[in-house]
Amino acid sequence: MTNTATAETATKNRYNRFLLLVAGLGGLLYGVDVGIIAGALPYLEATSGMNAGQLSFIVAAVLLGSVISTLFAGMLADLVGRKIMMAASGILFVASIPMIALAHGYGPLVFGRLLQGVSAGLIGVVVPLYLAECLGAANRGKGTGIFQWLLTLGIVAAAIIGYYFSLQVDAIEKLHDADKLFAFKDAAWRGIFWVSLPPGILFVIGSFIVAESPRWLVRRGQTDAALAALLRSRTSEQAELELKEMADTVAAEKATTSTGGAKIKESLLSRRYVIPFVMACVILACNQATGVNSIIGYNATILIQAGLSDKQAHLGYVILTLVNFLVTMAGVALVDRRGRKFLLSLGSAGIIVSLLCTGFIFKKTESQRVDVKAAVQALVTADQKAVVTFNQESADKLLASAGELGKAISGKPTTMVIIYSAGDYVAASKVVRSDDPLATLEVTRDSCLPSSQVESFFKNPFANLDAAKIAPLTIVNALITPVPSTQTGWLTAICIFTFMAFFAVGPGVCVWLALSELMPTRIRSNGMSIALLVNQAVSTTIAAVFLPSVGKHGYATMFFIFAGCTVVYFVTAAFFLPETKGKTLEEIEEYFEGKK
Repeated sequence: MTNTATAETATKNRYNRFLLLVAGLGGLLYGVDVGIIAGALPYLEATSGMNAGQLSFIVAAVLLGSVISTLFAGMLADLVGRKIMMAASGILFVASIPMIALAHGYGPLVFGRLLQGVSAGLIGVVVPLYLAECLGAANRGKGTGIFQWLLTLGIVAAAIIGYYFSLQVDAIEKLHDADKLFAFKDAAWRGIFWVSLPPGILFVIGSFIVAESPRWLVRRGQTDAALAALLRSRTSEQAELELKEMADTVAAEKATTSTGGAKIKESLLSRRYVIPFVMACVILACNQATGVNSIIGYNATILIQAGLSDKQAHLGYVILTLVNFLVTMAGVALVDRRGRKFLLSLGSAGIIVSLLCTGFIFKKTESQRVDVKAAVQALVTADQKAVVTFNQESADKLLASAGELGKAISGKPTTMVIIYSAGDYVAASKVVRSDDPLATLEVTRDSCLPSSQVESFFKNPFANLDAAKIAPLTIVNALITPVPSTQTGWLTAICIFTFMAFFAVGPGVCVWLALSELMPTRIRSNGMSIALLVNQAVSTTIAAVFLPSVGKHGYATMFFIFAGCTVVYFVTAAFFLPETKGKTLEEIEEYFEGKK
């Protein structure tokens, strides 16, 4: 009897590990979706012949696809089941890879990237939803944490893949054979996408093997199938107890809503639904309002402005991704021991301190920056283009045009960034340093414009694309800032690494839990879709205003704003969020209903 029980326990443990592996592969795909384009883009840009607007939309197509699928992910998960939607998201990812890697032209690339985005949106809703409904209370935090952990691994893997191909490209550049270099760069960006195919295939296979969500099955009246699904990961006693809780919850809902439409509205607007829904939306909005995506996306630019060289800044980015990955491991280990409330409070408090420190460091330097937009505007040619070769000599000439403020930093190493516009669209150049012998900035009207009406909507929904195509190129800011010392640069980098560590241990691990645990069963799938859409809307808004805001107000101001938004996060987590550690989803729902 003992041997039989031991064998049964081992089987259930193996299934739980397999379930975590499959869900983790979903996180890995999500991370690859986000990070893979960064390594491929330089080679795609060099070989495709596409303009900046087209390349920009290829990058943004994942966001567009994700927004589209997020809108419908919850509804589809309710209609056909969590398991089928997981498999569908994996199939879409697998289908997107050959479409992108074999593409010759703009259309197939955009469509392939849209498919990747649709896949990412489905994964972001359905996998955390599935984990929350399938894992027991004791392991739910760890399981959803593994999703986030492998998501960060996907970003690291994408960076490593890109770095590997960059080493190969560097070796071929030394041969001084232009044709061979072009051919390898063309093969490199395709190869980067091909390498991401195997985990997608494994995720699809695993999705067909795991059981369907027992809570979805109960709501569909398939009680026997729900019990069978529970028994794959739980003892008979645990399975029977959880099944009874699920059935009681569904029965109570049916009793509430069976007396007419007015009761349905009353039910959906009751505290058991409204409070957790609003709380989840606030947490997800604040998660993006920490500025995490912009800090990661513009990390190299931020560190160059902080005083590091280009090489040091890219090393800093590698360190940042590793910090994110490694500290997420710690968060996964702690989430079911210390709880969600503790980690979110700790993480948001640390983020506030890190952002404030970074902001004060930048404020000291940016108080000396000079805007030479009039001098750069004078360089704009009739074909709406401006080219600035930024060396020490040209920097001193530009600074001289700014009077006494310019003379104060003349003769010292400086950085320059140009913020420019065409009609209602604003863009920013890369950041260059006067001590870089190859530093050249080129800005054009075309590089500021979206390539289509669809991209225009996501870049600025109120803009007039036709008017912008004939509008003059306007220099909004041409900012020259003294380069801080390398020591200051590394101090800034350490503050940003600290920010990343606190984000990873708290919001990074717990945000998916907050999304899936707080929502009551009746609204969980659609509520998660709406909350994740709020998350993406805040992320898109910050991405759209980040560079123009930095150009006008400086990095210090942006870091202070991010810190202010994170204060809201801390207050919500520390004073309003209930601890959900060790509670079943039905017990959490009863808490918001006001039951003890």
